Amino acid sequence: MDFFDFHHHHKSNVYGIYNVEFGSVPPESPYSIGIHPKDIVMTSQEEQFHWLESNISKNCVAIGECGLDSMVLTPQNSQEQFFLRQIFISNEIQKPLIIHCVRKFYEVISLKKKAQQAVIIHGFNKKQRIAEDLLKNNFYLSFGKAVLYHLSLQDIVRNTPLNKIFLETDNECFNIEELYSKVSELKGISAEKLNEQVLENLDTIKNG
Repeated sequence: MDFFDFHHHHKSNVYGIYNVEFGSVPPESPYSIGIHPKDIVMTSQEEQFHWLESNISKNCVAIGECGLDSMVLTPQNSQEQFFLRQIFISNEIQKPLIIHCVRKFYEVISLKKKAQQAVIIHGFNKKQRIAEDLLKNNFYLSFGKAVLYHLSLQDIVRNTPLNKIFLETDNECFNIEELYSKVSELKGISAEKLNEQVLENLDTIKNG
């Protein structure tokens, strides 16, 4: 069977949500679109948002990746400005947010108060305490390849409610079925049942 890939960068993978790179044209399949912190150019802010808003179509599932990243050179206040504007776009078009976050989780939790739609942290691979705080604040967590070999992350997956989980390949080259197999083992259910749950979670975030 086909397993749903919540967040990927592979144009050949049509069963999932393709992340549109900045400046690119969206595909005819489901996609997410946003301005990543690394792509922010303050002097081109209006042009960047014109690209974003003009490329939102019926195939757009979510706004993102967007968020905050302590490792990029873009100043924090500029990142927050772009992030907030994308939160407002998400609210306006009633699409969920896919969040990229590096060492700025509590700032993201604070800014989430402005969001009216579902918010998903993609590629989550941090500590249990951060996972607990995110879940307490009604975030969804999307897990990737690191689950296959990080024991501490496997414990977090075990403790994350099934109705808050997504699975993704991101930009890694591996078969998403491997990840479904591992997570289904950790959760004590079949991979098929896990896939059904992920699709149910997708319906939930798409319908508010």
